[in-house]
Amino acid sequence: MESRYITPVVTIFDDKGRVDIEQNIRVYDSLKGKVSGFVTMGSTGEFFALNMQSSKTLIDLCGRYPKEEMRVYAGASRLDVQESVELANYAYEKGIDGVMIISPYYFPLDDEGVFRFYSTIAAKTSANIFIYNFPERTGYSVSPDVCLRLADKYPNIIGLKDTIPDTTHTAQVIETVKTRLPHFEVYAGYDNNFAHVVLSGGNGCIGGLSNIVPQFFASWMQAFIQGDLALVAKHQQRVDQLMAIYGVNAPFIPTFKKALQLKGVVNSDYCTVPFIGLNNIQIEQLQQLLTLADLPL
Repeated sequence: MESRYITPVVTIFDDKGRVDIEQNIRVYDSLKGKVSGFVTMGSTGEFFALNMQSSKTLIDLCGRYPKEEMRVYAGASRLDVQESVELANYAYEKGIDGVMIISPYYFPLDDEGVFRFYSTIAAKTSANIFIYNFPERTGYSVSPDVCLRLADKYPNIIGLKDTIPDTTHTAQVIETVKTRLPHFEVYAGYDNNFAHVVLSGGNGCIGGLSNIVPQFFASWMQAFIQGDLALVAKHQQRVDQLMAIYGVNAPFIPTFKKALQLKGVVNSDYCTVPFIGLNNIQIEQLQQLLTLADLPL
């Protein structure tokens, strides 16, 4: 059974808050040969704290990776729609596989507002676009009908990341869109929904825990590809435990960076304002959770 796992990578900064080129490359390299690909400048990548130049620097780094190694996507989420278009076009020029764009936040939109937003971008770029649906952050959900209308009208709107704890909405998108447009890709946005979405006919997951233990998620993905549902179930039970990593600190981004530092992938766990690093109690809690990933299934 086909499945993909894509990592929404963290963004590593130096102690002055500048994008650290070498450290970000180390993060990307740690994923090679494991997951299906990565997307930079998603929520985990602190897209909201990056100016245009920093965003383009990260896109430049993504362009280093040949398509045959892994899929590479870039976030192009901006409150200014023209800046989203600019980033999407820049990513396209650099050979990136596609861009992921969250629907507008601050004011909730109805279906027509969402349709107009994505239509405006899709009409002005040749880049492949993934709709990023995250109702907890936007205040509303991108409906299955809007996904179908957009994908039917714009060939470069090719998929959806659906970051919703309940998979009911994701299943509705699969039923509404993929039955009409089989090429449309549907991904869960939470790691523990990977198996459910694949079994429902989706493509996989764009999940943050794969930053920390990419080999675990590579194994889970392979279990699906090989049709070993018993092993799929064992991975599901383990990831249900690992989801506690998200709760060590709120928001979870400092936790992910500390985990990568503890594992020796990066040197810096610097986060942009207003995020606060982990205290000693939280670090100990994180270390205990990380041991779960290394235990035999």
